Amino acid sequence: MTYIDPHIHMVSRTTDDYQRMAQAGCVAITEPAFWAGFDRSSPQGFYDYFRQLTESEPQRAAQYGISHYTWLAINPKEAEDPGFAREAMSLIPEFLDKPNVLGIGEIGLNKNSRNELEIFEAHLDLAADRGQLILVHTPHLEDKLKGTRLIIDAIRNNSALDRNRILIDHVEEHTARLVLDGGFWAGMTLYPETKCTPQRAADIVETYGTERLWINSAGDWGPSDPLAVPKARLEMRRRGHRPETIARITFDNPRSFLGQCPKFVLDGC
Repeated sequence: MTYIDPHIHMVSRTTDDYQRMAQAGCVAITEPAFWAGFDRSSPQGFYDYFRQLTESEPQRAAQYGISHYTWLAINPKEAEDPGFAREAMSLIPEFLDKPNVLGIGEIGLNKNSRNELEIFEAHLDLAADRGQLILVHTPHLEDKLKGTRLIIDAIRNNSALDRNRILIDHVEEHTARLVLDGGFWAGMTLYPETKCTPQRAADIVETYGTERLWINSAGDWGPSDPLAVPKARLEMRRRGHRPETIARITFDNPRSFLGQCPKFVLDGC
């Protein structure tokens, strides 16, 4: 069974991970721009990073038959200096027409600060002006519910945005309903130590159904698993879910949401 991993940070992974994912059935990934593991010292660092996402990573993925798409943004961890963040953001429009760029992401909140919210709203304006899809990062642990509410309020305040073109990621048991009832798409991020496990993700599917919901691995610099999506598929199969249900969460739903951007094309799938 083929699958899409719609949120994984392959710049932090080895080429061996592409091979393992391809062997497990991965046919496409989307890679949101994110924190580099350290704070960049100049906007030029973002320029080079955006080149990596739009030039180098698609070539690495193609060696294993995986289509690579990306999202561009300034991660909320680097939004505490709004002047610096806006200077770096000014580089994004140059890259939006690249063939593998799907939209603006991952944007959102980390510590729910005023500066983070200012830059989040600036990203929303950019996405609205350029007609881009949006992928949103919600905060971790105890700040998640508050941050999710702040994010949804900010989106509602921008009348130019279409909620069906916005994916709010890292939902958990206490935020999934809030996101889905708001008319957004929801992503469950699978981590071995934080966020959802494959078992918890299966629980959420059984609670909320499969409408506008997907799973992703978000493999990055820390403890993470680039094979989390196929492991979640196995967990759902173990529980007796039908192949059609598993395919909807791991392939059909990502393809439907991402396909709202005409650049997202999967040949032969």
